[in-house]
Amino acid sequence: MFTGNWVIRGGVDGYLGLKFKIHGKDHYGWAHVKTRLTIGHYTWFWATLTGYAYETTAGKSIKAGQTQGGADAWDEEGFGNGASARSPVSQTPQPIPVSLAAQEHHAKHHKYNLVDIGTLGGPNFFFNFSGYPNRLLGNSGTVTGGVDTSIVDPLCFNNPDCFTEHAFKWQEGVLSDLGALPGGSGNNNSQAFWMNHRGQTVGVSTNGSVDPLLNYPFYRAVLWSGHGKIKDLGTLGGQYGVSQAINNRGQVVGVTANAIPDPYNLFDYIIWGISAGTQSRAFLWDKEAGMQDLGTLGTGNDAFAEYVNERGQVAGWSYTNTTPNPVATFDCGNGNVVPTQDPFFWEKGIMTDLGTFGGNCGVVRGMNNKGQIIGFSYLAGDVVYQPFRWDKKEGLKDLGLLGGVYGATYGINDAGDATGWADLAGDVLNHAVLWPNGTTIPTDLGVVTGYAQSIANAINSMSQIVGCVTNGPRCGGSSTAAFLWENGDMVDLNTVVPPHAGVQLDGGDDYINDEGEILTSATLSNGERHAFLLIPRDESHSDRGECDENVKGAPATAQSSSAVFAQNPRAMTVDNLSAGARMGAHGRYCGGLHFVDPAKRCSLR
Repeated sequence: MFTGNWVIRGGVDGYLGLKFKIHGKDHYGWAHVKTRLTIGHYTWFWATLTGYAYETTAGKSIKAGQTQGGADAWDEEGFGNGASARSPVSQTPQPIPVSLAAQEHHAKHHKYNLVDIGTLGGPNFFFNFSGYPNRLLGNSGTVTGGVDTSIVDPLCFNNPDCFTEHAFKWQEGVLSDLGALPGGSGNNNSQAFWMNHRGQTVGVSTNGSVDPLLNYPFYRAVLWSGHGKIKDLGTLGGQYGVSQAINNRGQVVGVTANAIPDPYNLFDYIIWGISAGTQSRAFLWDKEAGMQDLGTLGTGNDAFAEYVNERGQVAGWSYTNTTPNPVATFDCGNGNVVPTQDPFFWEKGIMTDLGTFGGNCGVVRGMNNKGQIIGFSYLAGDVVYQPFRWDKKEGLKDLGLLGGVYGATYGINDAGDATGWADLAGDVLNHAVLWPNGTTIPTDLGVVTGYAQSIANAINSMSQIVGCVTNGPRCGGSSTAAFLWENGDMVDLNTVVPPHAGVQLDGGDDYINDEGEILTSATLSNGERHAFLLIPRDESHSDRGECDENVKGAPATAQSSSAVFAQNPRAMTVDNLSAGARMGAHGRYCGGLHFVDPAKRCSLR
């Protein structure tokens, strides 16, 4: 019997165990129920009874799904010949208890359609420019980020391949170029870091001006509207800015420069190692008030706002003084010596220092809508770092490890469940970890057969976790694979999608939304890096790639993810799609880079 929550996004497909009395005697049966939850402007919940049966002999057990003809002899579309109840079942074969059968059913992993997001004509997709955690996957399978165009960039802004990069929005098979700010030659770069559920996106864009000290483009904090219109959010008097995150209220947080000289600022010192430039300040922006400087901790001069939740609470980091520490760390200072850096929580004009575990470096890696913050903090000496969870009630909590001394948290959901990694005894290998809310005790998520290590990157409201398994020191590349952990079991995502020769889903970057859709990175056989969207094959995703078994007249090769390789994904842009495809009036996107008649559905195979 399924004993979990029936009212969740994506729904539940499971059995209810029945016990009832007939003439005063106990009888046992089952009911097969499918639920679906849709959350939007209105919230709807459906529950559909698709089948049921009971044992006519009092006190006899029955296995879930079993009828007179055996466990599979029932029609989900109805009740056979119009019968209002199921036929009695025999005692043979020996029945499986309803609870066990339901557990086995629920433990199975989804199968997924696989979609290549593609590029804007160049070779690669870029997940992250700022180096700070971002959210590139929205609800309903909407994706954002930065991809190469076919235009060569002489300054090689953030791109080892030296192609101009543009922010984009991908939805229902259409890749839309969000463009960049005007200025200079017009060949400007942009990248998106975060998208809210209203379709607004934030990130950075160059504007054609160049830093004379570095011969490198200045970049600005920008906001794209839901219709793709770009807006420069300005600065606090300096030249640089980054929009890092946005909530559904349209509040934007990030970092920008002012005009006050500072030798340890983010843009010139931390990134380039040059003691020039001006202070880097955390900001909060909204349409009514514009850009607000959030201040700093103690006597520090620099801060960065990384997260903003639906309450308008902000999390990030700030220097607490102006004296550089003797030990340099990669996580605070990018390998350069910097003043003490502590994580902060900001609310209604007050910035709170979360503290550290005795070291001079604390890093934020997530915040939920309850204001709980996760990250990792260095211990005294600034060599060892360990994971934390913070809230206003309990303060900074050191989360448990797996026998080693190193660990970090990378994701948190609104229930307060945190995920990340921790070293095993000896600090040679690490495993992905789940720390359920209210406890510091870690759950070891293990590894997939053939791999020695795992790292968890993200978690959704259903406590589904994505990350990578690897035989090397880090995620990404041919020696790693993306994983999904759910219901106590870890699976290699390469094994739950259609055949995809020449593509390795490597988990270098992973995102999972509350509908169970997954965005992950992949290395192609030609060395290019692309993003791939995995869409569960279930009823709640039938409009975004879940398809019937057959398509009339469709060749066997024009199926689901195989179509990813049947067409050049770079060609699937707004500019070269028909007007009907762009507007959705004459075609429906169906799981694999091709459009079909809306009355038809494409193959899953």
